[in-house]
Amino acid sequence: MPPAIRRLAIFAICLFGLIYLFRSRRSTDIPGAPGYRPVQKIFDEEEQSLAHAQHSYTKIRGQKNLAISPTAPLRDRLRYQFPYDLRRSFPAYIWQTWKYTPASSEFIDDLRVTEASWTELHPLFTHEVIPDETQRRLIQYLYGSVPDVFEAYDSLPLPVMKADFFRYLVLLARGGIYSDIDTLALKPAGYWLPEELDRSTVGFMVGIEADPDRPDWHDWYSRRIQFCQWTIVSKPGHPILRDMVAYVTEEALRMKKAGILKVGKMDKTIMELGGKNITYEDFSNQVERRKVGDVVVLPITSFSPGVGQMNAGDTDHPLAFVKHNFDGTWKTDPSL
Repeated sequence: MPPAIRRLAIFAICLFGLIYLFRSRRSTDIPGAPGYRPVQKIFDEEEQSLAHAQHSYTKIRGQKNLAISPTAPLRDRLRYQFPYDLRRSFPAYIWQTWKYTPASSEFIDDLRVTEASWTELHPLFTHEVIPDETQRRLIQYLYGSVPDVFEAYDSLPLPVMKADFFRYLVLLARGGIYSDIDTLALKPAGYWLPEELDRSTVGFMVGIEADPDRPDWHDWYSRRIQFCQWTIVSKPGHPILRDMVAYVTEEALRMKKAGILKVGKMDKTIMELGGKNITYEDFSNQVERRKVGDVVVLPITSFSPGVGQMNAGDTDHPLAFVKHNFDGTWKTDPSL
């Protein structure tokens, strides 16, 4: 075969191979939800990766220690246990927490509509409502190799505090969407990012909760600008979550050692443990999505529509995705 024809044939083979890989990669996304990968495919890939890792370990066993040292800094251990790959799709998980599952007769009727809205708009997602005791077992399983994280979680004195920490923990380990049980899904997650935006460049989504442009803002809010905690979207292992989990763990264990990890004695709340100051000018009066690095910040309308202040649009606004009902049912439960 002449060299020119041979080169052309090689080029054609490579081109067809790239087209096949591109199409096969595109086909792994859930129809109607670009950038979200079916959980079953993730499980299958994890099993294959585990089998490959076990085979490789068998071949090189005794040559070197493959595991990170248990005395390594917490952030390094979290990075090792939950590596971050921006190119991955968002896992098609929806995580919610409550004292009971929807199958229980004790599940509050007022929450059934909001809980069901997530399944109705995301029929191909894996939607889990995790009750209190299951939360504990799940975190113990996910963080078995990072026992100080589980110790911090298990030491928190109130279930609502554990639930606050749980959202960061489960998203760091598994990724997907976390949303409070009293939130109503208004649009499927596939619409939360503009169609033209490459999902492989986004690893984290958060919405603005409050943007109080008034002189007495400190009388009503803890920060000049606040981000929603009730709905968060992330790929597994995201550095923001890694830092938050590490910081909450370190502070909780510090208070435990000092004997103040108790109701009424803590010198920091979970909100303060997880939050860090930002420059509010960067996001104040934001009305469109804004991408900063691999993080997309959504305007206040997206997760706080209909609040009637701070320039938030109504629930029929094109950028209104989730409505928080602010039920606060846990506040009236003496067990919490």
